[in-house]
Amino acid sequence: MNRVTTARHSTTRANGLIQLMLALCILGAAAHFPACAQLGADRAQAVEALIRSKQYDEAVQAAQLQLHQRPNDFRLWTLKGIALSLEGSTSKAIAAFDKAILLSPDYPPALKGEVQLLYRSADGRAIPLLERILKNDPKDVTAHEMLATLYRNKGNCVGAVDQFGAIPGTVEKHAASLEADGYCLTQLKRYNEAAPVFEKLAALLPDEAYPKYDLAVVLVTAKQYDAGLKALDPLITANTLDPDVLSLASEANEALGNTPKAVLFLRQAIVLSPSTSDYYVSFAALCLDHDSFQTGIDMMNVGLEHVPDSAAIYLSRGLLHAQLAEYDAAESDFKKAEQLDSTQSLSSYALDLSEMQKNNPERALAQVQSQLKAHPDSPLLNFLLAKLMMNQTSAADSAAFRQAMDSAKRAVKLKPDLVDAHDLLASMYMSSGQYDLAIEQSRIALKYAPADEAATFHLVISLRHVGQKEELPALVRRLSQLHQDSLKKETDRKRYRLELVQAPPPS
Repeated sequence: MNRVTTARHSTTRANGLIQLMLALCILGAAAHFPACAQLGADRAQAVEALIRSKQYDEAVQAAQLQLHQRPNDFRLWTLKGIALSLEGSTSKAIAAFDKAILLSPDYPPALKGEVQLLYRSADGRAIPLLERILKNDPKDVTAHEMLATLYRNKGNCVGAVDQFGAIPGTVEKHAASLEADGYCLTQLKRYNEAAPVFEKLAALLPDEAYPKYDLAVVLVTAKQYDAGLKALDPLITANTLDPDVLSLASEANEALGNTPKAVLFLRQAIVLSPSTSDYYVSFAALCLDHDSFQTGIDMMNVGLEHVPDSAAIYLSRGLLHAQLAEYDAAESDFKKAEQLDSTQSLSSYALDLSEMQKNNPERALAQVQSQLKAHPDSPLLNFLLAKLMMNQTSAADSAAFRQAMDSAKRAVKLKPDLVDAHDLLASMYMSSGQYDLAIEQSRIALKYAPADEAATFHLVISLRHVGQKEELPALVRRLSQLHQDSLKKETDRKRYRLELVQAPPPS
């Protein structure tokens, strides 16, 4: 789906705003910038005149000459910053404004001059300057909007929403700010507040499809399914080529009990994008809900022809097989899913290591071993060592397997609630045929994390192998529900099409 990017307009607004702000200072518009009136002193008039005549290099030289005699004149440092800004010497201009602010921390022209330069590159150094501006002038609408956008960029959605809330009338006029406000409200799960924001965005950009789609996502997430379908209506035609729109319409229709239409839309999405595993997984969820297990298996087979390395599709097919009591096939699919998803692990360090492991497993292993020498009692490092070693070997009688087992055991001893390590131990016990121990580890994992899918399917497989089949039907249903819940969370996370741009507000 095409969408308008406002980057070009954003740059124009940014340049226009800084030019206007600087011009106001130079011309002594005291009504807007009271401190600028002081710039009319004789010692600054020559510099001002050069800036007004666009002789920026000469203005810089003149300001510097004056500063040799008056190095602590913050007004001259500000004029130098203005001239450098207008000639395009951004880093030098920032340094000049910094000097002015050091000499006079609340001088508005210096604060605003530097903010404009930093804001254009989304530099977080603008945040404390904007906060200072607003402390001195809480009614500065532009500062509120700029600060809100920077907060959003830094992941501070609470702060962003507060700042946008201070200037509702202004936000309604700016698409990028509406997007940022709506995005942050969804991140805070304030869906009922987000919906009106996206309605305003859709009204502001009537020819664009993505605001209507994002509005529909918010409404469906808030379980306002009828309203969500109404928002999608303009996007659904006989020639709809957007599979995400069709997938969302499928979800809303299913929630309203219109399963035939839900299946139709989802099939169309799969035809349009046969390599998107999420659509097959959603289809499997429909089949699980309506006891159409073989139909689901047939569709998962098609999916694996297009996406042969999808752990999610293997897991979905395994669930469908399990519902038919085809436990051999289910076990095979669960194991394949676990194998494909074996790089999933903990923490940012672990994620970096997982990426390294894909490309250079020996180096990743060596790095963890080196870290363990310095931190032998780290449960995370012990777990990662076991995981990396298991990614390289599956032979239960090998020395590497035994070392991995010892490391995983040490991890859970050091940190009994390390669920990933219990899951890994269960998988290793299953590989070596020790299903009783696998059951024990799975139950421990579920004690700490009742929604742990890995522990649940380990338990299903292990109980079957030891002949304890009484729990299997309930566990399979539980696993199906956990899988659908995780699918819903992941789908909601990926659905929003907010394409936030750096959009300084207009003057």
